[in-house]
Amino acid sequence: MRIAYIINSLEGGGAALPVPAILSVLRDAGAEPTVLALERRDGRALAPIMEAGFKVEVRDGGRTDHVAALRWLGGRVHAIGATHLWTSLSRATALGQIVGTARRLPVVSWQHAAWLKPANLRLLRATRHLSALWIADSDAVADYATRRMLVPPARLMRWPIFRADPAAPRAMPWRPGEPVRVGSLGRLHRVKGYDVLADALALLPPGHSRIAVTIAGEGGARESLEGRGMALPGYAADPLGFLAGLHLYVQPSRSEGFCVAAHEAMQAGLPVVASAVGALATDVAHGATVPPGDAVALAAALARLLARPERLAALGAAARADMLDRYSASRFEAAGRAIVERLRGL
Repeated sequence: MRIAYIINSLEGGGAALPVPAILSVLRDAGAEPTVLALERRDGRALAPIMEAGFKVEVRDGGRTDHVAALRWLGGRVHAIGATHLWTSLSRATALGQIVGTARRLPVVSWQHAAWLKPANLRLLRATRHLSALWIADSDAVADYATRRMLVPPARLMRWPIFRADPAAPRAMPWRPGEPVRVGSLGRLHRVKGYDVLADALALLPPGHSRIAVTIAGEGGARESLEGRGMALPGYAADPLGFLAGLHLYVQPSRSEGFCVAAHEAMQAGLPVVASAVGALATDVAHGATVPPGDAVALAAALARLLARPERLAALGAAARADMLDRYSASRFEAAGRAIVERLRGL
């Protein structure tokens, strides 16, 4: 089984960084995956994939040259002798479906988002039958895929893209006299809701002034967020180390699918305050969830936790134990192997 694993780009973060773990399961199950990236972008996901021993081919192109991308993809699929196509995100999925149909190869497609732009939703709903199998990375995404994309349940399987690591760095407990370090990892984009967090911070009572808020990430919303009570150091080259330096994690997103960063925060032993979107609505059990876009509710949740910072470590420890159990390596590998067995029959 030779799998062409087709992704939009090698941009760091999101669904790209878990790719080595996913490919490792496919390889251990007897498949031979090759990553085909439609564009490079910042390229931060390239090194981890190659260091894990996988082949990666990167197209020299951009985001809108779809005809050229289609030709390149068809040529590479033929060259590597692919028997199956595995796609991720809307553009890669649409082009992969076309190549798969033309070459009579089965296509399996990730769905990572519990919300799509209207145009992308219409596209994937119209082409849903061109993928023999869909993989949802959470129950929330599976619900969206069946309810909004109209994917038949018989063509849908689940594989959460997070594999918990017991050896990951752990956060240190807050100590009296130091500020409570609050942070988040994510693109500086409206969908991540950092403007809502800034509004919530402005609503906190004066007694909560001993906090330090840091958002690690890059994006077009930087200018609008500067000067709003948050440090913006840019991309975190060591995200697990960044999380280990916090006492509390916040994910105020307007929309999410699985949200790896928030799960890594819980793995680090941090309580999480998050919008009740995607998998966060059910997975954040030792912290707080609030309605998306609601600065007042977010401020209230933060105020409750910040009022007793000595309790944060205990909440985080419970969250960590939950992650290590729910997203253990054995469960991650079992889900992937079940999908590979399903592919063998396509």
